[in-house]
Amino acid sequence: MRILVWHVHGSWTTSFVQGGHDYLVPLTPDRGPDGRGRARTYPWPENVREVPFDRLAGEEVDVVVYQRPHEVDLAREWLGRTVPGVYVEHNTPAGDVPKTRHPLAHRGDIPLVHVTHFNDLFWDSGHAPTHVIEHGVVDPGHLYTGELPHAGVVVNEPIRRWRVAGTDLLPTFAAAAPLDVYGMGVTGLPTTLGLTDRVQAYEDAPQAEMHAGLARRRVYLHPYRWTSLGLSLIEAMMIGMPVVALATTEAVEAVPPEAGVVSTKITSLVRALDAYASDPELAAQAGKAARAAALARYDIRRFTADWDRLLGEIAAG
Repeated sequence: MRILVWHVHGSWTTSFVQGGHDYLVPLTPDRGPDGRGRARTYPWPENVREVPFDRLAGEEVDVVVYQRPHEVDLAREWLGRTVPGVYVEHNTPAGDVPKTRHPLAHRGDIPLVHVTHFNDLFWDSGHAPTHVIEHGVVDPGHLYTGELPHAGVVVNEPIRRWRVAGTDLLPTFAAAAPLDVYGMGVTGLPTTLGLTDRVQAYEDAPQAEMHAGLARRRVYLHPYRWTSLGLSLIEAMMIGMPVVALATTEAVEAVPPEAGVVSTKITSLVRALDAYASDPELAAQAGKAARAAALARYDIRRFTADWDRLLGEIAAG
């Protein structure tokens, strides 16, 4: 199939383009949000081709994958025709959550795919036909060494997203173990928190470099209050890291008891972080369980097979 998909979420798209189809990624002159083209910090296969937005009308496209509401109109404008499509909802609902209605809830012609069962439960999807295709992750390998008694954290824009990302909780966690924070928009975080001696920031590292760095940290900290399910959490588990996470959204499904500690009680999480940081053997044992659990549930082959079935149905009409 020939699939038009915007480069919105680099980690998810990296998994999505493993399906073996031809993927067209829009490109605008400024490489802005509507035309980033190919990823620069993720290893994408050669069958992902960036196409200038003003040349898309000349391309054959079987299915369009939408990830933001305005892309529905954008695709029609740039392609000059209507092509079957599917909408992927990556995010948890915002606002008055029990009543949050999805932007496509009024449409019955575009299937809506939620990336977690939590999202499917909490969004009001209205008339949209819904599916759940859980994440799949390319296995980075069992890289874990845990030689540094630090906690690895991956979060994008922690200063702007503050309570959503659990940034306000980091000083409490940093008292139990030094925190090494990877992601976009993390520069300045140690100073903002007033913890330059306990928090280090690693800005927008390439994926392979980030994985190698995380593998040296003893434990993975997932401080999010409100997110679908960070792919970085699954990647950390596949690397072989034990997990300490807030028991919110989909984390309670992703992390079994033998793989780490998941709780809404901050004191319990702090104790767990200290225990893993202090005991390399305990951490490694939980990390092995985390890897096994992640490989079983978030295998990339299951993910691409799920998408193949749905995309085939949509393209066939």
